[in-house]
Amino acid sequence: MPANNPDLHGSVPESSRTVLLLIDVINDLEFEGSEKLLRHALPMARRLARLKARARRAGIPAIYVNDNFGRWQSDFRRVVDHCLEDGVRGEPIVKLLEPKDDDYFVLKPKHSAFFATTLDTLLSYLGAKTLIITGIAGNICILFSANDAYMRDFNLIVPSDCVSSNTAEENRHALRQMKKVLKADITPSPKLKLPARRRRRVTQRG
Repeated sequence: MPANNPDLHGSVPESSRTVLLLIDVINDLEFEGSEKLLRHALPMARRLARLKARARRAGIPAIYVNDNFGRWQSDFRRVVDHCLEDGVRGEPIVKLLEPKDDDYFVLKPKHSAFFATTLDTLLSYLGAKTLIITGIAGNICILFSANDAYMRDFNLIVPSDCVSSNTAEENRHALRQMKKVLKADITPSPKLKLPARRRRRVTQRG
């Protein structure tokens, strides 16, 4: 844990071997074909909200990794507000998964959560070894991100019920690939065993 800021974000730890990644869930879904995706993504978001709550209780930090929509002046909070206030198709998902003030976030320009982002630096700072990868879309951004995570020797967990794609078959195929090639654990979230929360050491002074 960094000596200069041992408690920067209250209940969110500054050191965690396990991290929850939520990829592209803050999304207005205002693009062609998104109606199909919404049908799968909305029930997924309900399950992911429950997993995130469990992770929080276990002391596992959440990192939102979100597309910058090709706008290099994007601001994450502005993207969240847009999805909540402008009557967009993705609003119900964002309501379920709205970030808390002490969650982390990273903006990405392409499919992978790692490509041209600060994610490597943040994960190194946290001391992460295991990534729970969730979000949209299973056969694109989740798969690209999992590939890059595997190349970096992270342990991968991709809960099968917490990722979604345009079709169920595309999602199943992506999950099969991640399990077979990337050695990912695709256990559904209700059966996923999260590490117990570590108690903080209290240092007495005087």
